[in-house]
Amino acid sequence: MFITGYAVMAGAAERLVLGYDSFGNICGRKNTPVKGAPLSGQDMSNKKYVFFLNSCSLELQSLKISSVSLCVSSCPQEQLNSLEDLQSFARNNGSCLCVYNLNVSSYTLNPKAAELCPTLPVPPSKSFPLLNRCVPQNPECYSKYASVLISMVNEMDVFHRILSGILAGRDTVIGLSVLALAFSFILVLAFRFIRTLLVHTLIALVVFGLLLVSGVLWWLYYDYRNDPSTELETQKENVKFLLGYAIFSTIVTVVLLSLMLVLRKRLQFTVQLFRIVGKIIGRIPFLLFQPLWTFLILIAFWVFWVAVLLSLGTAGTAQATSGGQVEYRALSGICYMAWYHFVGLIWTSEFILACQQMTIAGAVVTCYFNRNKNSPPPHPVLSSISVLFCYHLGTAVKGSFLITILRIPRIVLLYLYNILKQKESACAKCLFKCCFCWVWCQESCLRYFNQHAYTTTAINGTNFCTSAKDAVCVLAKNSAKLASISCFGDFILFLGKVFVVCFTVFGGLMAFNYHRELQAWVVPLLLVGFFAYLMSHSFLSVFEVTADAMFLCFAIDMETNDGSAEKPYFVDQELLTFVSQSNKLTEGQKHRSTRPFQDNGDGTELQPMV
Repeated sequence: MFITGYAVMAGAAERLVLGYDSFGNICGRKNTPVKGAPLSGQDMSNKKYVFFLNSCSLELQSLKISSVSLCVSSCPQEQLNSLEDLQSFARNNGSCLCVYNLNVSSYTLNPKAAELCPTLPVPPSKSFPLLNRCVPQNPECYSKYASVLISMVNEMDVFHRILSGILAGRDTVIGLSVLALAFSFILVLAFRFIRTLLVHTLIALVVFGLLLVSGVLWWLYYDYRNDPSTELETQKENVKFLLGYAIFSTIVTVVLLSLMLVLRKRLQFTVQLFRIVGKIIGRIPFLLFQPLWTFLILIAFWVFWVAVLLSLGTAGTAQATSGGQVEYRALSGICYMAWYHFVGLIWTSEFILACQQMTIAGAVVTCYFNRNKNSPPPHPVLSSISVLFCYHLGTAVKGSFLITILRIPRIVLLYLYNILKQKESACAKCLFKCCFCWVWCQESCLRYFNQHAYTTTAINGTNFCTSAKDAVCVLAKNSAKLASISCFGDFILFLGKVFVVCFTVFGGLMAFNYHRELQAWVVPLLLVGFFAYLMSHSFLSVFEVTADAMFLCFAIDMETNDGSAEKPYFVDQELLTFVSQSNKLTEGQKHRSTRPFQDNGDGTELQPMV
């Protein structure tokens, strides 16, 4: 909240989005005056474009363009050769190209008009979508104009370059996010009514998507590398990132194709698993809408986070210079606040996903520990949400905080790797890669245990630490059997997430490739891929959490009951048969009271969750 309040008070995201003139006026809106700048504080609601008086002879001094810039209502479409042409253009189009304190009627009379008006001749220009600049169309002027912008972008730090790339491609990022939402929703419906043919189709599409994305990445890398017009530092960074993406995508493709080949014989087993999970979801149909609410909450938070980030990036104080112009000087400590803000992005996103996992787990637990399977409890989702907000928010906070704690070392390692990569030490690179792998494994294990801790919390109502300890004990007793049941189902769900990410990234590659100039579009593309994965994970986690919660309930049910008349199982016959077959029980085991898992000595019956 402190970062948000500070960003709102000190930042000015509109200055970066809309552009501003040399006198402190933000184009396209009303402005407040700056002390010592008489031409500040003007109403620029109808003047949305930034125009440079010396667009053909720009110079860069300390990351600032030396030419005076103005807010104008329209860019000159034709060349203006004299002051009379400037005057005529101002009267006909209502766009004054001279300094604001020079009246239109004085263009040809004021002896200082040559200093207050643009350098003649004024080349024809066109409004460019990047930060609303009037870009000259004359080839000679355009080359000089572009060279200055190239120098300015190259000297900007990575933080501002990423912001520029996100802003320049904001429409594309939003469109790709909607595309990922559509893919995720289609997959949820597909898994709800899954059949063998559908699984084959999904696997074929994933293979096609992996090969397509890998091929396009290598093609783009070759195209960028052999493009002689690659001058921008952002374009050079795009080449480096494309090579990294291509190598990573190729490795992922090879690994996933190998796993598909090894696990192909368990396809029918997976169909049966999803049929049972679909039966449970059929009893709780509102579970399918839970990811939609989670997605809307995540979108609202991400929009809020980006808005605060933009405000932080533009935080600075306006100071008037001796010539009546205004300069914005960045405040100290903004970089540290941005890093803190990034940690907040990870923690809050993980907290929202943890709340969804606890809601689904609570609803599944309520229905599983219900004796009458034909009459499920009323409103299990609403009941689970109310229990979560009344009693278990701290559990979600702790679980998401642990994930965030493990992600911070990865960020620090990545930062150190980028600093030390210039030394090209093979030993250091190997060490960093080993550390990355170790931290990633730790995070994956923690996610797995967190999810079962949430389910145990829904069953017993205990706190996070107690639930995590109980979940570890149950998993330790039955880890091999539970893993053999759910591993391939989780793999199919992961393929669904890969499907969403692959085709979303492919759309991003095609869209961003048409806007190469002045954009660090590789970073927004990575952001789009991250959002696509979060969306697909948010939707498909319904099946993942349902299956994991169901099998954990089954394991606890087997430990606390013996199938007798006094202590009957809560599990239905179909699930019990499925687990028995998956664990390769002999056909001679006809008595369902035989306990496939270890028995608990006390034999206490687990009471259904209210």
